Amino acid sequence: MRALRKFVDQQNHWNSFFNGSKITFPLSQKDIDSIASSLDSALSPENLHCDGEISIAEANAKGNRLMHVVDDLEAYCTKNGFNMPTIYEAW
Repeated sequence: MRALRKFVDQQNHWNSFFNGSKITFPLSQKDIDSIASSLDSALSPENLHCDGEISIAEANAKGNRLMHVVDDLEAYCTKNGFNMPTIYEAW
């Protein structure tokens, strides 16, 4: 769950700049859907590779880190009876 909590903390940090809503634990289905949408965006090829500005090794490390978040989110959904949204860009 560490990867999921770290991702949520990062999202909350960025959201604070734009007056976005804060995600807190325990998560709601709305929070889970929002996290899944953010992960789907982050895993898109152009975002994952920073439009070609990072090396393949850096993109792979970033992708692996994000996939740990996907795994944690799926485990959280299973444990707490939530629906796991489809993350189309997940490997």
